[in-house]
Amino acid sequence: MVQITKLTRLSSAFKKLPGIGPKMSERIAYHILNTDPAEVFELMEALEDVQSSVRLCSKCFAPSENELCEICSNENRDRALLCVVERIEDLVAIERTKKYNGVYHILGGVIAPLDGLGPSNLKIKELLERTGSIKEVIMATNPTTEGDITANYIADILHSLNVKVTRIGYGLPMGGSLEYADEITLVRSLESRKEITTK
Repeated sequence: MVQITKLTRLSSAFKKLPGIGPKMSERIAYHILNTDPAEVFELMEALEDVQSSVRLCSKCFAPSENELCEICSNENRDRALLCVVERIEDLVAIERTKKYNGVYHILGGVIAPLDGLGPSNLKIKELLERTGSIKEVIMATNPTTEGDITANYIADILHSLNVKVTRIGYGLPMGGSLEYADEITLVRSLESRKEITTK
């Protein structure tokens, strides 16, 4: 195989992206090599624009071009209902259902001791700061062991603050991901949510 340092570097850069393996990263690198320079420039501009203009919402931590995202700044949303998700992809999946009118909080991951991720690595402190006017917190972490640990950990804290905490129903298969669930399954999961009770 021909080794070209700059192509190898580009391929390695793509390989760092989620879901991109070695073969796919090579294909993308070669595709870029054979792409019209104007299209490559457009891609570079789009990447730079995102880096310079998009930030995280100061309330829910969703990507936004302003201090508050469109959902947090929308006066028609039910601010007494807060849905906690792991990542932006999960928020997008729930929004696609068009059946949820509350607000969100993105944790930025889950508690995963084996990966060195504890509560301090997540946006839990920021979540607790928002509970003043919240009547119900829906834990919509993925139905995985780590998702359940995270949901129960947060529920314990919120119960001590007298906040009602529910968990989305298990229309989702164990080990599944909200990001890939269809709208009907997500709607049923939201509608069949159950209150989390702790000892």
